[in-house]
Amino acid sequence: MNRLAHETSPYLLQHADNPVDWWPWSAEAFEEARKANKPVLLSVGYSSCHWCHVMAHESFEDQATADYLNEHFVSVKVDREERPDVDAVYMEAVQAATGQGGWPMTVFLTPDAEPFYFGTYFPPAPRHGMPSFRQVLEGVRQAWDTRRDEVGEVAGKIVRDLAQREISHQGDRVPGDEELAQALLGLTREYDPQRGGFGGAPKFPPSMVLEFLLRHHARTGSEGALQMAQDTCERMARGGIYDQLAGGFARYSVDRDWVVPHFEKMLYDNALLCRVYAHLWRATGSDLARRVALETADFLVRELGTTEGGFASALDADSDDGSGRHVEGAYYVWTPEQLRATLGDADGDLAAQYFGVTDEGTFEHGQSVLQLPQNNSVFDAKKIESIRTGLLAKRAERPAPGRDDKVVAAWNGLAIAALAETGAYFERPDLIEAAVGAADLLVRVHLDEHARLARTSKDGRIGPNAGVLEDYGDVAEGFLALASVTGEGVWLDFAGLLLDHVLARFTDPETGALYDTAADAERLIRRPQDPTDNATPSGWTAAAGALLSYAAHTGSEPHRTAAERALGVVTTLGPRVPRFIGWGLAVAEALLDGPKEVAVVGPAGPPDQRTNALHRTALLGTAPGAVVAVGAVESDEFPLLAGRPLVAGQPAVYVCRDFTCDAPTTDPERLRAVLNGR
Repeated sequence: MNRLAHETSPYLLQHADNPVDWWPWSAEAFEEARKANKPVLLSVGYSSCHWCHVMAHESFEDQATADYLNEHFVSVKVDREERPDVDAVYMEAVQAATGQGGWPMTVFLTPDAEPFYFGTYFPPAPRHGMPSFRQVLEGVRQAWDTRRDEVGEVAGKIVRDLAQREISHQGDRVPGDEELAQALLGLTREYDPQRGGFGGAPKFPPSMVLEFLLRHHARTGSEGALQMAQDTCERMARGGIYDQLAGGFARYSVDRDWVVPHFEKMLYDNALLCRVYAHLWRATGSDLARRVALETADFLVRELGTTEGGFASALDADSDDGSGRHVEGAYYVWTPEQLRATLGDADGDLAAQYFGVTDEGTFEHGQSVLQLPQNNSVFDAKKIESIRTGLLAKRAERPAPGRDDKVVAAWNGLAIAALAETGAYFERPDLIEAAVGAADLLVRVHLDEHARLARTSKDGRIGPNAGVLEDYGDVAEGFLALASVTGEGVWLDFAGLLLDHVLARFTDPETGALYDTAADAERLIRRPQDPTDNATPSGWTAAAGALLSYAAHTGSEPHRTAAERALGVVTTLGPRVPRFIGWGLAVAEALLDGPKEVAVVGPAGPPDQRTNALHRTALLGTAPGAVVAVGAVESDEFPLLAGRPLVAGQPAVYVCRDFTCDAPTTDPERLRAVLNGR
């Protein structure tokens, strides 16, 4: 066992028995490199990363390679999900130097942590124009031993170039109608009308862009925006990227048609998509959207729920194929013969037709990923349900993919928001309870006495790394959603504590720009700062959204101003790269709509049916980013409830926007018209 045996990260623990003498990221590792006069090999990956496992098996488990590394390098292993700041800084360098990036990320550093040579996956033997990993190691060692001055010059230049990169974020100009219309036009140009989604292969679920499209439709009535969202959601839900037996989405599709996924399932993808489909149902009443939202929510609770109440990070792409080999997708794929053996000939053939399983296969080795192809056949719903039940039971006998059990604060914040809203929309109190359980875990375990967040925990034990901006933004977003759904003002209070840290420790007071790490965080070669949304909302846009919602709840001018200054980046990036600022665009839609502030007041005592009806109608309103407070008259749970009396003794709703309020109403239909109008 090496030093990683004492870590909490499942990814680091996977490498604890490597013959490589790994160090975790630490000052001690770099001090060792200085004393030994060796370069540092930095290897960054994550638990469910397929090619990370491949490189580990080929190189880090190989004794000869390990011996060479141990003699000539100090080797540092980082879980990118635990240290997104370290990952971001060196990924920026990799992309600047090579024009591409990915994981595993392989970077060679000086003992001062300055990078001088980069790559991603390296094979054990030369392949497809790539050098072998051993050739790379020998080349780096030779350069270090014989051209040290040149190495130092390269490293110094890279660090200087990174330091000179600036973000033009126009903190003095918030995005308006023109910028959002230009963003919509840009998305239209990149939209794939035949298959849904944007761009070519590989195709990633555009969760945050879909949120923007739904909000844009709600605010402007744009049918084109709604159509792109609807069609993309349907194509994804019918494709192999969606688990047709048990729900839940894979990370991405390797093809343009959403057929063959990269099979790992991530908490953040499923939390974001659960919320998207719930919002699509709210806007359209789509049966498909309802089904997928609920199945994805159930997947989150069933497959990723931890005994402590939180949600695990991911399920692996690989699993045992029954012969002892770990193979990508083995748990999920089928052949016609397997269907017939499980269901009998008649039902097996019907299942093959229904799920698009062919003799040639849609994946590898004659195997197919289950999907729902577009066809004109009519199927008996009870028969299909029986088939699905039979296949699920058979699949449960297969070795299951591994699970990364660490709880990441930011991703749990996304799950809290999704489950709270989905539970409220579809009257599933168990989902709301699951959201509350995760929120309780974050407060009990991740939050210290100063309301500072820890990034991760595992088995109820806190990890060693401080929360970054996305943790504060996404957890605040989850708490705000929970406050609106439950009517418990304590979640608004906790959100406020987190956002106070955003204002004090993550915000540039001069420009309003946001940093990914706190002012008092560990100093890296560059303080990371990235406003673009990728697989999740960036910390920048997540914080902007939470700041805006909190300001709407409380009337806090500093939070409103901070949100507006942060959204200046959308003014710059929205028209240029709308696919990569989707959540920022969604928050900008809320800003342009107000957002609306909805206060539901009822009589003292337990909520009655009339209050509940008004509250539910408020939650189902499509006004972008609207905030909802509910409570008894004279309650001090929420600032929005202050001074809001009943109307003629009846529960009532007050809707305000930009310091102007409509007349209160006791009529759910009137409220629906106000919140769904334009």
